[in-house]
Parts: sequence; structure tokens; C-alpha cells
Amino acid sequence: MTTVRSTTAESAMSEPLTVPPFAVISGAQVQHTLQGRENHIVELVEGTYRLHGAGDSVNPPSYFLRFPDRPSSRIIALPASIGGQVRVDGLKWISSFPENVAAGIPRASAVLILNDHDTGYPFACLECSIISATRTAASAALAADWLSRDRRRPTRVGFFGVGLIARYIHTFLTGTGWSFDEIGVHDLSTDSATGFRDYLEHSGTTSAITVHDSAEQLIRSSDLVVFATVAAAPHVSDLSWFAHNPLVLHVSLRDLAPEIVLASTNIVDDIEHCMKANTSPHLAEQLTGNRDFLLGTLDDVMAGRVSVPADRPLVFSPFGLGVLDLAVGKYVYDEVVRSGELHVVDDFFHELRRYG
Repeated sequence: MTTVRSTTAESAMSEPLTVPPFAVISGAQVQHTLQGRENHIVELVEGTYRLHGAGDSVNPPSYFLRFPDRPSSRIIALPASIGGQVRVDGLKWISSFPENVAAGIPRASAVLILNDHDTGYPFACLECSIISATRTAASAALAADWLSRDRRRPTRVGFFGVGLIARYIHTFLTGTGWSFDEIGVHDLSTDSATGFRDYLEHSGTTSAITVHDSAEQLIRSSDLVVFATVAAAPHVSDLSWFAHNPLVLHVSLRDLAPEIVLASTNIVDDIEHCMKANTSPHLAEQLTGNRDFLLGTLDDVMAGRVSVPADRPLVFSPFGLGVLDLAVGKYVYDEVVRSGELHVVDDFFHELRRYG
């Protein structure tokens, strides 16, 4: 080991430390750490949104790696840095290959690299598909809570697109106290719809479960609509389906035609991030030439800077921020360290003497 300057804020000027050991945290460890802690993770995500809103973070635009020979696939890099008590930098590297599903393996795979705040050394690599799904679901559950406080709390939820993300969102909604009289399910894949219904039945829900043949049936019968598809372009364009003014968690970002966005109250997680990559809000901006249709961010709602009306559809469009992955990932790392089960790769950093 080579001595370097301190990696903690308190002793950075006086107490030298060594190059941090490099650890690998498996998906099994990640899942074990996060399972059953929905309330705590939602609180963690809320605190991270507040830090981001206060400017105590760096969250540059995501970088999309696309392939001419595989147009439906992509790998996304999400670099970020967060301050506060978390105080860590890092990168999520997440792939989306939709054709995987037909082969019987998950669409998304990911790793998260955590970098030491003071030295820049990476100190952990974590399996991140679970972290990514967890922070997405926690964000959705947080938004559902805050955005329904000035409206009638939804009792009928509809899931449009029922893969892993939909399952995690349902788990986080129920894990944070939500209950529903009715749960609607709609997916272009019959097998997916059947599989999600089986999951719901085995989850212990007492809700009435309906698999809807059409998108219209699902939306009209739900006052909380969760979009979790892999749609690359808008496919829902009939505003009359939203006449009952539902709360819409537009997690997949590209399902709604711009005309629906413009007729709704719109909340995002980060304005600059959301207005890119041909998301539905970005298409609405291109159509109108302005962003007047955006009411604000979720942090604006939590801070009381804006209030949401109840007389229009209410759409939450979260682009997904790398700082959320960092916050959840650092929490997992700290818990694994506390458990004594951290798997360190000995001599990962080997060339540590400047002149040999």
C-alpha cells in the first residue's frame, strides 16, 4: 500500500491514509442489503433529490452509446458526484438490449463504479441492475406520495409495461404503505402480462387484478398509471383517455404524445436532463418552442415552491439521475462493509510507486 492524503473531510489536512482497497459487490449482496428496506431507500432518494436541488451534486448529461447494427440497443454512461453525508463520485454503466427478453435473460445489465471523493481512486464495483431498478422504483413511490397530497389519493393503479421495473415499483408502493382496490395490467406480450399477474397473486395482494386487452381500458380504469415500457417513440395519443385526470408516473419517458404532455400538469426530476433524447417532454418543447408546460421539479414540490392542481392529468417524467444510483450504491457498500462480507480484490492497484 502507498500512503496518500486523507480520504475523509475531517482529517484531509492532517492524517494520511492509504490507497483504498478495491472491492466487488455481487447482485446477491446488493439484493440482500436492499430487500425489505423500501421506506429507508425512499427517504434516501428524497434526501438525494434535496441535495441535488440545493446544488450539492454534479450530474452531467448521460452519454448514449448506440450501434448502427443494433438500433434498438444502447449502453448509457451516467457519471455523477454527490456531496452531503454520501460524499462520493462514480459512474453507472447500464445496457439496454430489448432482444434479450426473447432469449430468456433480462433486458438490462449494469455495473456501478464508486470513486473516492478525495483521491479519485475507484474503490468498489457493484452489480447495478438491482440498484438501478431500486432507485427508479423509490423515485416513483416518492413522487406518487408527494404528488397525491393535494389530490384524491389513488385507489386504482394500472401498470402499462410489466417487466422488472414495474415489479419493483409495485414492491416499493406496497412497501411504503400504498394499498389499492384494483390493479390493472397491460402489456403487448401476453406472457409478460401473465407473469406479472402471477407475481401479483403471489405477493399477497388483496386487490382485484385485471389484465386489460387494450391500453385505453387500462388508462380509463386507473387513477394512478405507471408507464414502464421500452417504447422509443410515443404510442399513446388520445387525450380523452385521461379525462378523469389521473396521476401518471411516466417512468419510461417516451410513451405519451406531446399533445397529452401539453394538456397535462408536468413535473420532472431535472429539467435539463428531461429535455433531451426525444423524451415526450422534449418533443413537446420541440413542438411549441418553449418549456412553459413544465410546472417544475419534484424538489420544487417537496420544498413547497409549486403546488399541483387537481383539474388536469398530472404527469411525472423522471429522466433518472446518476446521483440516485450513487446514493443507493454507497448505502449498499457501507452496509456490506458493516456486515464484514466485503470481497476485496488484493493488489488491484499494483503500480503505486512513481519511479518503481
